[in-house]
Amino acid sequence: MNNSATADEDCSSSVKIFSFVARRVRPHGVPGNSKGLAAINGGHALNQIDNAIQLGELASAHLADACLRVRVPLRCAPHTMRPAVTGMRASGRARPVRHVGSVDVFLEAIEVADRGDILVVDNDGRFDESCIGDLVVREAALAGLGGIVIWGLHRDNLEVSEIALPMFSLGVTPAGPQRLDDRPPDVFSGAFVGEHRITSGDLVVADSDGVVFLPREHIGALVIAAAGICEVERNQALATTNGRSLRDQLHFSEYLAQRRRDAGYSFRHHLRKIGGAIEE
Repeated sequence: MNNSATADEDCSSSVKIFSFVARRVRPHGVPGNSKGLAAINGGHALNQIDNAIQLGELASAHLADACLRVRVPLRCAPHTMRPAVTGMRASGRARPVRHVGSVDVFLEAIEVADRGDILVVDNDGRFDESCIGDLVVREAALAGLGGIVIWGLHRDNLEVSEIALPMFSLGVTPAGPQRLDDRPPDVFSGAFVGEHRITSGDLVVADSDGVVFLPREHIGALVIAAAGICEVERNQALATTNGRSLRDQLHFSEYLAQRRRDAGYSFRHHLRKIGGAIEE
């Protein structure tokens, strides 16, 4: 198969997701009514979005750029958050939980979780202990969860890689917790990942670029924007592969000429003017 055919298929899949959401949400902003919002936040819509992400059609980078375009606060896990195994991807509703030293909070969170939820674990970003090992990962996989994101460390990395449930953390250590703190009343209400508080009102998207958290009430507008960005970038990549430089595609000489006339003319303004998507 040639490069052109592959790129055409990729863009076709992206457009399908774009069209699916566009039928339900106005393309230039937040969903306009509660009925449309309910349709987007329903399980079927989120499954469609998850399929797009799993296939590599909507990466975390596209969705991060979409946050800027839609003017939704960008919330990403710190760059030290990495997948347990390269290539892991996950997306789903957040199921937050705070670790206090014992695994019972994880089992309780799994007990009430829906299939496809992402367990988001707040362990204060600690590096002196792991908070999840292979048994909890097996339990989460058995319950049908979509993955685990840990603001902290895990262990049993070999077993975790064999289980293959997508998991993202700050790294590994053999040390388990040596404490048992009092359980706060809000143990399941929210989980901090870095400076961001994540709740069940958020959608989690994680891949090789990192983890981004998206408010579910804006997911329709965000997916529309991300699908558009994805399509433009893939078309640009295809054109470059076929010999047309990115500078030519972005009318870069015209940009330089305009900047000489107007020092305040920015590259981002130019990109928006011509419909480029290399940055937001």
